[in-house]
Amino acid sequence: MKIGQVADLSGFPIKTIRYYEDIGLLKPSVERSESGYRLFEESVLGRLGFIKRAKSLGLSLREISEILVIRDRGELPCREVKQKLTSKVKEITSQIEALEKLKAELQEILQHWQEQPSTNQSKENVCPNVQTQRYSNGDHRSCQPIKYN
Repeated sequence: MKIGQVADLSGFPIKTIRYYEDIGLLKPSVERSESGYRLFEESVLGRLGFIKRAKSLGLSLREISEILVIRDRGELPCREVKQKLTSKVKEITSQIEALEKLKAELQEILQHWQEQPSTNQSKENVCPNVQTQRYSNGDHRSCQPIKYN
């Protein structure tokens, strides 16, 4: 199959298919004709389908490459895929926790928002609502301005 057919059947742009070949993701399923055209085996479609799905699950091209290397040795890489997906879940959990903390901080700022902050605060800060740190006991203080020498 020529690259245009692979693009049509896989839904990947030709440029992406070329890139994947260049970085070695399509190695066993592509050869060159005497005139230099890329000729793909039909198995490339399954490989591209795996790449598309793995990317949609958050795996990087490096991680996908590591998985494909195992597959190219004739082994099923399911254990490695599971490890990478488990790691991805941990990363996402950590990101969600960080986003929840940020959300709470933003809600706290908005809850204490002052449309007209005191003129004393407004001289030192760009936006006192953002630059004032509030504490759970009700106290607050301004963040220290950055001093340039």
